[in-house]
Amino acid sequence: MKSLEECRAAIDAVDREIVRLFEERMKLCQDVARYKIANGLPVLDRSREEKVLESRAAMLQDAYWASSVRVLFEQVMALSRAEQEKLQKGEG
Repeated sequence: MKSLEECRAAIDAVDREIVRLFEERMKLCQDVARYKIANGLPVLDRSREEKVLESRAAMLQDAYWASSVRVLFEQVMALSRAEQEKLQKGEG
């Protein structure tokens, strides 16, 4: 069994990677926003979001986590939409 300190160190390493990837994803969502602005598209595309949620759950090796992954990506996409809305308003 791993010690508590080993578990926490491993979690910290995973969290660093999550933060790095989150920042990368948010920069990409800014690119999406610029495209949508240039092409007069709305920020929210519900059908696309539902497809993303389904595909992310399908990526899991263990379906046990499906509802948690859905919640995670609902939040990530909400943050992405908020960033896109800021850019549309000229705030970003």
